[in-house]
Amino acid sequence: MTDMTNELLIILSFLITYGGVVLSYRLFGKKGLLAFNILATILANIEVLILVDAFGLEMTLGNVLFASTFLITDIMSENHSRKDASRAVVISTICSIFFIILSQLWLLYTPSANDWASPSIRAIFSSTPRIVCASLGVYLISQLTDVWLYHKWWDWCRKRFGDSRRGLWIRNNGSTMISQLLNTLLYTTLAFWGTYPIGTLVSICASTYLIYVVTSLLDTPFVYWCRSIHDRHLDGSTEKTEE
Repeated sequence: MTDMTNELLIILSFLITYGGVVLSYRLFGKKGLLAFNILATILANIEVLILVDAFGLEMTLGNVLFASTFLITDIMSENHSRKDASRAVVISTICSIFFIILSQLWLLYTPSANDWASPSIRAIFSSTPRIVCASLGVYLISQLTDVWLYHKWWDWCRKRFGDSRRGLWIRNNGSTMISQLLNTLLYTTLAFWGTYPIGTLVSICASTYLIYVVTSLLDTPFVYWCRSIHDRHLDGSTEKTEE
């Protein structure tokens, strides 16, 4: 049981995170997805500092949270519009910039003699600027690529099946797997080059993309679920705006 602790925690994290996306959408619609996207983007950049062994691989955490942002933009694209999905990416990026600024201001304060938290805060957030700065550019590139690819796959599905509703799993997985490969290669290089040995970087890159492939395949039912929520509860119309 002890040997499987990390694996069980990752599975639990997946269920909580993806379940949270669905619940946020059911309760608050697009606004819920936007709020969750901001939260996941910021938290993933903190959690990524933790390196663990799980499923026979050495990996950083934060992968499940970050993968959920691709789920969110796919839901936005599927149920609403390309413009909504792109706007969610831009807003999350802006919020991450404010997070960098504020977290660095924390480090400038002179702690009280009774302070006990500052050493831990400094240990975490002194590494944050490089992680988050690398993430910002890569996040924008990979996420906007994901949105663009989603709609390219959608055009293909519409021509192939003659029905804009069919082929959801194709556009969902086709766009996410390609954009996450781009994200993995760029982010691992920019964020961790010189921090870990080359062998560790390769291991992180391979394990990260493997997790993204698995989460991409597993997130497809959640996209269908959210499309059903949209049709039944949020907006009776299935019409979407291509913007």
